[in-house]
Amino acid sequence: MLNLFAAETPHISIAPEAVFHIFGLPVTNSQITGLIGSLIVIALLLFAVRSTRDGSKNRLVGFVMWMFEILYDTIYSVVGDRAVARKVLPLAITIVFFFTINNWIGILPVVGAVTWHGTELFRGAAADLNTTLAIAVISIFTAQAWAIKRRGLFGNLHRYLANPFKDPLHAFEGFLELIAEFSRTAALALRVFGNVFGGEVLLAVIAFLTSYAAVVALPVFYVLELFVGAVQAYVFFMLTIAFISLGLPGDSEHGGSVPDDPVVGPSPAQSANTAKS
Repeated sequence: MLNLFAAETPHISIAPEAVFHIFGLPVTNSQITGLIGSLIVIALLLFAVRSTRDGSKNRLVGFVMWMFEILYDTIYSVVGDRAVARKVLPLAITIVFFFTINNWIGILPVVGAVTWHGTELFRGAAADLNTTLAIAVISIFTAQAWAIKRRGLFGNLHRYLANPFKDPLHAFEGFLELIAEFSRTAALALRVFGNVFGGEVLLAVIAFLTSYAAVVALPVFYVLELFVGAVQAYVFFMLTIAFISLGLPGDSEHGGSVPDDPVVGPSPAQSANTAKS
């Protein structure tokens, strides 16, 4: 199978291509792949939830619960607030699983090889800048929502706006912080897009150059891209959590250390294990 794909001339396109239209709206090859990846994520998480409620144990459910625990602990270590950590966790786990699964789907041999009326049927979801930009905007808006919730609307605006005559240093810092919000959005979107798209191009070029020897050369690069796909998902997650943490008021702004919310309780995975026992 690898030989068949290696014999094809690589087709490289930065923009996604429309496969068909629904009510005049184009459906691109990246959207098709992204839909498949999203369905896999939904099915995986629903299966984990149902299995946990039924008390059944297997390695897949154990892995999902382990991911929940690791991500929860990571979020808490960054933001320092269990209430925020528990509420941000659904977004975090979705980002990690969505990007990881879609990045892995994007390097399958069928991606870029199967066509529909001359158009590639599949393209990695994260290899479409529209996808990464949309999720980056969601992440930044989430960070702003938490900043407003904890600081208040005017308290959050004070981070960016100040009287340049009374406090010129704060006004200049606020201007830089405002620019940083846009640069963070661009960095989130471009980082994942560039790495995933570059990985797909690398596989296509290696397959073309090695031709019938691709069956020997490609597995090494596939393992590398599997690792890169998972790392990029985790990096996106970490940057999102870091940006949320930057918007939260610090201890000095609270007038002292802020204790954890006593009603929050244990992490989601710990609650599930307690329920099973």
